Amino acid sequence: MRNFGWGELLVVLLVILLLFGARRLPDLARSLGKSLNEFKKGREEGGKEPDDKKDGASGKA
Repeated sequence: MRNFGWGELLVVLLVILLLFGARRLPDLARSLGKSLNEFKKGREEGGKEPDDKKDGASGKA
């Protein structure tokens, strides 16, 4: 896969600016940051499951 250079990133940012406008960009960045934090919390909590679930014991007979 090809890496993006500065020129490509600048074009992508310019297109995003044109699509959403300067007023909505801070809101979009804020909501993206909140989403990433929630994702990280969920990923960390998912690794802390009780041992009985990891052993494959589902409680079924």
